[in-house]
Amino acid sequence: MKHSLLSYVRVLLLAGLLPACNVGPNYERPALPTAASYRGQSVESAGAASLADQRWWELFDDETLRGLIETALERNYDVRIAAARLLEVEAQLGATRADQLPTLSAGLSASETRRVAGVRIPPDRSYSALLNASWEVDFWGKFRRATEAARADVLATEWGRRAAVQSLVVQVASTYFVLRALDQQLGIATSALEARRDSLRLTQRREQSGQGSLLDVRQAEELVQIADGERISLALQAEQQENLLATLLGYQPGPVTRGQPLAAQKLPPAVPAGLPSTLLERRPDIQSAEQQLVSATAQVGVAQAQRLPSLNLTGSGGVVSGTLLALFTSPAAILNAAGSLVQPLFDGGQLSAQVDAADARAQQAALAYQNTVLQALRDVSDALIGFQRNRELLASRDALLEASRRALALAELRYQGGSSSYLEVLDANSRQLDAEFALVRARLDALLSYVEVYRALGGGWQV
Repeated sequence: MKHSLLSYVRVLLLAGLLPACNVGPNYERPALPTAASYRGQSVESAGAASLADQRWWELFDDETLRGLIETALERNYDVRIAAARLLEVEAQLGATRADQLPTLSAGLSASETRRVAGVRIPPDRSYSALLNASWEVDFWGKFRRATEAARADVLATEWGRRAAVQSLVVQVASTYFVLRALDQQLGIATSALEARRDSLRLTQRREQSGQGSLLDVRQAEELVQIADGERISLALQAEQQENLLATLLGYQPGPVTRGQPLAAQKLPPAVPAGLPSTLLERRPDIQSAEQQLVSATAQVGVAQAQRLPSLNLTGSGGVVSGTLLALFTSPAAILNAAGSLVQPLFDGGQLSAQVDAADARAQQAALAYQNTVLQALRDVSDALIGFQRNRELLASRDALLEASRRALALAELRYQGGSSSYLEVLDANSRQLDAEFALVRARLDALLSYVEVYRALGGGWQV
């Protein structure tokens, strides 16, 4: 038995050492759109450095915001689901890789055969202990290609997890900036309400003394009600924004801690965009799309290998005895070995159709990858243009506010001197409030576009 078992082991080893090949195409990165620089990239931002090279905690100098992002990364459900999904595909990789190896199983069995009734003959009993082995030799690389595809799926899922982290960082920062903008606008509306109430009281006294008219009083009351309405609306939006931010943090809706005011948030005059070629290695969606293409390419080889002959080796060895005690003392040895070579002959075109389907999926993945790169270039260009234009708009809105303040001061002087009606003050007051709100919105848009440039360039997933 020993000689036979060693011979069988040699057969298995020789089969494993047979020349093998991986059928199907090897992955090659398809042609991609290239450019020396991004449209909208300023002269100051030219160079190899990129804003996305910074970690997110280096991008934001608000300690409270950094703490909120850290909390979100620990508690947010979307990020935790993405991490669990990664564990799933890693386990699937292990299961797929195991197909390349032999399978072994062991078993104990007992049987008894009784004779015809009335004949006094002891029943036949049999006890056996067997070790079974089976192995499909991966001659054409079917299992190696499947493992290659599963490994690419793991990488694609890992980049998907990083994309979830990036999205969360951007969402928390953007939501926080919107909340601080609403806080500032709410403060402006509250201050305007108090100022308009003071103006109303002054107008009422002027009307009572005969220096003003009842129409002036009614117009002043209108200003008060407009400011009060703005205050109520902004308070509503701020509370809802708090609920959104709390949910991103993994908490129930409730109040959220604030840090620096909106005007104190970091806003550089220009951002370094870097080179478009580095975008391929940094953006999570591009990396994930490429790994999906790698997986789809490997699956073509799996489908092609299904059409080729398969070599299966099986064997079993063990001991058998008529009594349970003898099974461990003086058993009889048994050995069985077999091999089979199977070639599909006719399946109605099913295997060929599976190859065609795999080819089509690989083509789709290639087109999706190229489209992802193209859209990423557009994202960066749009974000850079948006940041520059919003910076210009911020300066324009700041000048507008100064002009509206001077106009209001002049209108009040003219009204108090009797040179104009209160309608002129009403109009100037409304325009100043609008200008203050517009300045806050312009600063918010500039901050949001700054964060969007960071995301578009592929930053934010580093933890």
